[in-house]
This record gives sequence, C-alpha cells and structure tokens, in this order.
Amino acid sequence: MQGKGLVKIFAIVVALICVWQLAFTFWTSRIEKSAETYAVSNLAPDVSEQNQSRAIKSLSRAYLDSIQDQPGFMGYSYKDCKSKSLNLGLDLQGGMSVVLQVARDKAIQSIAGGTNNPQLLQALESAKVREQETQQDFVSLFGEEFQRLNPGTSLASIFANSPDYSDRLSFNSTDDEVLTLLKTETENAIETTFEIIRTRIDKFGVTQPNISLQKNTGRILVELPGVDDPERVRNLLQAEANLEFWEVFQMDNAIGTALTNANTIIKDKLGIEDVVKEDDNIAEDTSLEGDDLLTENADSTNLSDEEIKRQNPLFSIFTPFQTSDNSALGLVSKSNSKKLMDYLNMPEVKAAFPRNLKFVLSKDAFESEDNDGNPVKLMRLFAIKSRFGDNFKPVLDGGVITDAGSQMEQNGSVNVSMNMNAEGARKWKNLTRENINKPIAVVLDNAVYTAPNIISEISGGRSQITGDFSIEEGQDLASILKIGKLPAPARIVEEAVVGPTLGAESIRKGLLSLLIGIVMVLGFMVFYYNKGGIVSVLALLLNLFFIIGVLASLGTTLTLPGIAGIVLTIGMAVDANVIIYERIREELSKGLTTKKAIEEGFKKSYSAIIDANLTTLITAIVLAVFGLGPILGFAVILIIGIFSSLFTAVLLSRLMIDWAGDRGTEMKFSSGLELFKNANFDFVSKRKLNYIISGVILTLGILAIVFRGFELGVDFQGGRTYQVAFDQSVSTEDIGSALANQFGTAPLVTTYDNDIRITTSYEIGNTDPQIDNQSMALLYEGVKGFYQNPPTYESFVQENIKSSQKVGPTIADDIRTGSLKATLFALIGIFLYILIRFRKWQFGLAAVLTVIHDTLILLSLFAIGWGIFPFGMEINQAFIAAMLTVIGYSINDTVVVFDRIREYLLERGKKEDSLSLINQAINSTLSRTIITSLTTLFVVLVLFIFGGEVIRGFAFALLIGILVGTYSSIFIATPLVIDLSGQDVKIENTSQAVRKPLSRAERAMQNS
Repeated sequence: MQGKGLVKIFAIVVALICVWQLAFTFWTSRIEKSAETYAVSNLAPDVSEQNQSRAIKSLSRAYLDSIQDQPGFMGYSYKDCKSKSLNLGLDLQGGMSVVLQVARDKAIQSIAGGTNNPQLLQALESAKVREQETQQDFVSLFGEEFQRLNPGTSLASIFANSPDYSDRLSFNSTDDEVLTLLKTETENAIETTFEIIRTRIDKFGVTQPNISLQKNTGRILVELPGVDDPERVRNLLQAEANLEFWEVFQMDNAIGTALTNANTIIKDKLGIEDVVKEDDNIAEDTSLEGDDLLTENADSTNLSDEEIKRQNPLFSIFTPFQTSDNSALGLVSKSNSKKLMDYLNMPEVKAAFPRNLKFVLSKDAFESEDNDGNPVKLMRLFAIKSRFGDNFKPVLDGGVITDAGSQMEQNGSVNVSMNMNAEGARKWKNLTRENINKPIAVVLDNAVYTAPNIISEISGGRSQITGDFSIEEGQDLASILKIGKLPAPARIVEEAVVGPTLGAESIRKGLLSLLIGIVMVLGFMVFYYNKGGIVSVLALLLNLFFIIGVLASLGTTLTLPGIAGIVLTIGMAVDANVIIYERIREELSKGLTTKKAIEEGFKKSYSAIIDANLTTLITAIVLAVFGLGPILGFAVILIIGIFSSLFTAVLLSRLMIDWAGDRGTEMKFSSGLELFKNANFDFVSKRKLNYIISGVILTLGILAIVFRGFELGVDFQGGRTYQVAFDQSVSTEDIGSALANQFGTAPLVTTYDNDIRITTSYEIGNTDPQIDNQSMALLYEGVKGFYQNPPTYESFVQENIKSSQKVGPTIADDIRTGSLKATLFALIGIFLYILIRFRKWQFGLAAVLTVIHDTLILLSLFAIGWGIFPFGMEINQAFIAAMLTVIGYSINDTVVVFDRIREYLLERGKKEDSLSLINQAINSTLSRTIITSLTTLFVVLVLFIFGGEVIRGFAFALLIGILVGTYSSIFIATPLVIDLSGQDVKIENTSQAVRKPLSRAERAMQNS
C-alpha cells in the first residue's frame, strides 16, 4: 500500500479535530446535568406534579443564563461551548420549527402607498394563485397578471402616486422600470423582515437557534430548540408591530338595535336548517347577561332553549353586555371567535352598523366556566371608531414610539411602557384630552391589547399597555415595539412542534436502535470473516466516531432521520469490506499467498467500491439539494457517511491489515463458512420468468395506485396534524365525530404510538395569524370530554400535545414539486454516470429501468398496505428520502454486478460466450450481494422494530427497498442489459482504468 504515512497523518488529524469538537459537547452536557440537579433541589414544594417538568426546565434555563458568560472549559464560556457542541434536532430534544412566508403582495401594496385600488388588488390575488403553479418570481407574475387583467393600463398610473417613490417614478415610467423598482424594494423588504425577526429571536433568548432566508421564495426558516410555548413563538414571529390607538364605540341603544338587526339578517341569510348545525356553546359558556336578549329576540317565549338558540344565530355564540360600563361590547368563546367575525363581516351585516365602525377582538382570552362547570376561554369584542368615515386610519400609530420596556408592578401585574417622540406626544395629549371618561383602545396587529378609561389629559408622550401578561410576554411585547414594525407581514405556512417528552423518547429509541444495529453487524462480521471481521469492527467504530465528530465540526444538526442515516451508513459501510474480503477469498482459492491475495483483493475491489458509492452519493446530493429540515439532515449525514466509510473501510482497514501482517499475525478471512461458494445458478435463461413475476406484481400495484391511491401526509396535501396523549383508552371514531362538529368536516383520526393522531385541513389556506390558536382551541373543545380528568387549555397545549405539524398549501405544492424533481434528477444522474463509466447506453438504461421497477413496487406496497398494516404508511418527505435511498441502494447492488460483468467480458469476452460469462459474473458476486443485503437488513430491521412510530414507515420503505433491490440487481438489471444488447453483450476496452495489467514483455514492447 502506497502513501501509508499520509493516511496515518490524515487519520490522526481528523481524529484530533473530532476529539476537540466533541469535547465541547461533553462539557456542556455535564453543565446541563448540573443545572438540572440545581433545579430539582430548588423546586418549590407547592408546585403541582403536572407542572413540575416545566418548572424544572425553567429553573435550569435560569441557572444556565446566570453562568453562560463565565469562563469554563479551556477558557470558553458555556455560551461559546454550546455554540460549538453537537446540535440536536427538534425531534430529539423538543422545540419548534416554522417556515414564514413574507407577504410580497402586502409589500407591493405598501410600495403603492397602501392603496386599495381594485386593479392592483385583483392582479395581486391572481398572481398568488399562479404562484402555486409555477416557480416564477412573484413580481414578474404580478406584472403579467396586471397587464392581462388591465390591458393598456400602465403600472406607473398606480405606483407613481406613492409619496415615498415620487423621486424614482413618474407617470411616464415604463412597466419594466416599475417592475425593476418593485423587485428591488420587495427584496429589501424581505431582507429587512428577516433581520427584524432574527433580532426578535436573539432577544427571545433561545439557545442554538437556526435562522435562514430563502431569498428566491421569500421564506424564512426558523428552528428553536427547547421551546415549550408555541403560542408565544407564533405571536413573536408573526407580530407586524403595527401599533394603533383608536377611539371606541360603547354599548348603547343604537349599537344594541344594530346587533338585533344583525341577528335577524344572519338568520335570514343562513336559514334555520343551516343554523341547526352551528355550535351553540357560548350560550352555555357564560352565565353573564345574554339570555335576556335571546328571549327578547325569540319568536315566542314558549320556545325551548334549543329552539331559541336556533332562532338567534348571533346571540347563540355572542353574549352582549347590557350597559355601557365596559369598553367592550360583549363576550365570545375562543372556539367561536372566528365564526363570530365571519358573521359580522358579512356585507349585509356591516351595513346595519355605522360606516366608521370596525369590530376587533381582544388579544387575550380569560378563563371562565360554562353552566356545567367546564372550563372555557372567553374573548372580548370591541368596536373601534374611525374619524375618517370608512377610511380606517388611526389617530395615532406606532411610528411615534421611540422606546419601550416592561416592568412588574407591586401587585404582581406586568405592563409595557412606551415613550413617544414630540409629534406623538402632542397627538397623544390631544387624544386623551378629547376622550376623558371614555376608553381608548390600544390595538396591535388588529387585536386589542387594552382599552383603558381615560381619567385625565396625558402629557409627556408616555403611555402604557396593561393586560394579563406574564413576564416573558411583557418582554416580548416590549422587544417587538422597540425593534420596530415589519415592512411586510410574515405568516407561518409550515410549522412543527415536538414536545420535550417525545424528544427524550426519540433519543432513547434512536440510540437503542443504533446500538443494537452496531452489535448485530459487528457480531456477524467477526463470525463470518474471522480476523478480517475484527478489522471491520475497528474500522466501523472509527467510522462512527468520525461521522459524529464531523457533524459537530460542521455545526450540522443531528435529527432522528439523521440517526436513521447513521444506522443505514453502518449497514452500508460493511459493503466495502465485504467486497474486499470476498475478493481476497477468491484470490486465496486460486492458491495465492495471504499477502498477495490481500494486495490483489484490494486492487480488484476499488472499481466496484467507487462505482457503488458514487451512485449512492448522487442520490444523497440530490436529496440534500431538494430536501428540507430533517430530510436535509439525513442527506448530509449520508454524504458524510459515504466519504467516512470509504476512508475507514478501504484505507484504514488496509493499514490495519498490513500492520498486523508486518508483526507476524496470520490474517484469516474465513471462519469455515462460505455462502454460495462455487454457485452455478442459471439466472440468464430464466429471465423471461422473472419478467412475468415482476409484471404481475407491478400490474397489481398499479391497479392499487389507481383505485386505492395513497395516504398522503400533510406535507404533500397541506393540513394540520396533532399527536395527542389521553389518560384513558379512547375511540378514534368517537373523537372524529366530536371534532367534525368543531372543524366543520371530519378529520382523519388514527392511533399513533399509544397516542391519537388527528389530521385536519381546517382553514389551512387562511394566513390570519390567529387561525393556528383558533384551530388548537377547537381541538381542545372537541377532545376535552374524552379525559377522565380534563386538563386546562394551557396544560393541554403544553403537556398533552406531544407534537404538531402544519403545512400550508403553497409549501405542500413546493414539496411535491421538489420530490418529483429529486427523483427525476437522481435517475438522470445515475444514467449519465453509468453511461460514462461503462460506455454503453444499454447498461445505463437497464439501471434506470431497474430503479423505476423498484420504485413502482415500493409505491405499490404503500398503496396496498395503508390502512391495513398497523403503522403509518404516509407518502411524505420521509418516504421520498427512503425512496431515494432505495434508489441509491439498488444502484449500489446493480453496479457491483455490472462491474464484475465488465471485468469478465474484458478478460474473456473474445474466447467465451457472453451469456455464459454474464451468468458466471452474477454467481461470483452472489455471496457479496446476499451478505451485504443481510447486514443492511439487520440494522434496518432493528430501526423498524425499535426506532419508534416516527420513523417506522420510513424503515419499512427501506426494508422493502433492500429486498426488492437485491432481487432486481440479480433477476432484472442484468437480463435487461442482455435483451437491450440483442443477447450479444460486448464492451470495448477503452478505459485504461479497467484494463488488465500489462506483462513485462508487453510493457517492454510498448516502451520500444
């Protein structure tokens, strides 16, 4: 072996780097255990058992915050060490990841001066629809749609009126000039929004956040490990910081009459039959003074309570106050808040109220009880008043705020104080003087935070927002106001939340599957390959060490699919050793000495090993390019694993074998058992039977795909998924029926790893930031009756929701498109590589057809099996990752067989029949094919059994892929090469890399 010194130096350097990087992980882990010990010992005795885990986590975080800047390991602080340690994904430690879509339509509307020009709005809406069908940038789509809908109208006629751009645009500006400006300003708005959100997250104080911007799509990817308050995060990220001060309408005879008229309009509009289906919770949700209004507006006092509610669709969900003492008009349950706003925003209903009135809900919901004693969340409804008719422009907005801060009062309440500039102070003084003994509503992002009654004129430009804030919420609000307003709204279009309990469970299951998989593979290698197996064990352990060390060095996040990638890498890493050892055995059987057999075995294995790993690398790179989140992590680990496996299994293994031989150790590569030695099966003549078997399976599968379809995950069709824990056994059918009344349509309810998984498409296309909380409130209302001890809403969200996921329709469309592209590019890449490597299109086409064959069988089994097998078989991003891995694995097997066929044809193709040589080549690689499949099957089977429900469908796809890939590499791929070549396969000896070594006489002749 040449270059031993270089290999040693490189291995030592990599090992030292890995030790150094992993040292930070070990040190931070020790500090975090100390923090947890501190938290447990300082836990208040009156903390309930239900809240203990959250209290311990809060105390641990406080402890770590107090020491984060103190010097520690090698002079590095805890904060510095944490940034250098191995990142765990959200599925391993709990937390929240979101994808925010910056509203480019709102940015364009803002550039136009905030106008509600119908031509502009129609073009923007049309561009948003087209955006879901194409990858073209949004501004170009807007320009095309504007010209299509308004031929002959120039964009300058709208945008030249904007006072902020009057120096850059005129009414003579061309459409191209306007679109160039829009692109520049929209990109600036996206980048500014990204920077503001990043600043908010920095103030939030989460450890190791991951924030990135996709400029071409206007999306911001945020990962927040350890976060256990999703609602707080949603509010922080989506808040536009659009602060406004409004005068309000209070309850009086005119408003009461308008509400009564609105109730009648809604009843006539919906019809009694539709009203029967409406939820009438709120009439029971509160014992406040709403029942009188119901009775007064009923057609007859002899009607039952149920019939009265049916006659009063508005008052069955809304309880108005009877006096003007309150700044709000009345109360609505959180679960009915959207329905109420839908009613009040009907054009016919809006016409019943003054033109300058606009309904706004409170930000917070307070706890109350219905008549049955069940907990319920109530929100206040306000009516803000415009001084400018139906042009709803506030008297005062947040642009005048110069500073903001939060503080706790002596009574324990938290408020947020604000300082205004001179102009704001003057307007605030006038506004308060004109509204003495009247309320003024402080509205942030279209939600009323507080509406205090003004006692006297307020000068000096100071104001306060009071409310039912926690300390953290007060700090968040102050940060939002101080950092400033977003230039364009950002809405969550994809979200995943993993609870800490589920994260700890995932770590346990992932490590268990990793450990069992390693032990099984190592045990088999030692048993089958004797001392050569021991070398493989050492190489495999070094491989695992290098993978983890490189992950820590690169700052790559380790996820549960990442652990699956490591497990799969372990199974595939032995492939190189198996190829080498099987070659060494062949050379030994020819009578060569052990030393010479080792030399020839390694030399003749390089071609097959490199080809097999490069084809797998192609699929891994494609997966990295098109994958998101955990799937990207899986691909990165697979790429690292391929390079690490080549280095350890080929170079370090050779180094260790040579080292042992130099010290007189007799290397043995067999324990006496040799599978398929001297095998002589006639695979070639039976190829038509193989085609028939595959054809029958594919026909049945395609019929299942056409008539049964697939169980699509939310990331492919859009929707919301919740994994909910219950304290007793529950019926999925009963839960589905109860939630159908809440969501309007029946959700998909399945059993999932001892919990219940609920999938719904409720308002998935609605970008209102309150919809996520609304959906959670409806979920709670629907399932709370299935608990022996019903939790409070907060406890339900924090303890019983093990995980949740939301994927908007645009994201789902992009995932589908990306998956198709990933599969297509993987196939093209594999075809081109094999075409170049083997210099015959028949080999490349046969490989691609074999991959399509394997993929269709995999899809067929998922179409047949969903709803039958007792585990999830969704078609989602994880399935696509598994499918591409199967493609890589199938090609790996196929290329090894092709490589041996090429070798035999080059060596003996002119003397022997090509079909006979091909048969011999398949038989000679049979031992390697079966052993590699068995070792990989071991670890994937362990992953399937012990990996948990989260990756069971993923592991099942890999299991099927391994079996089908092994079958097709023997029975499909090579027969296709034969038939595509007209049964006479020839390979030209054009590659110097695959020629036989020249003899001494041949070299002398060549030199002469």
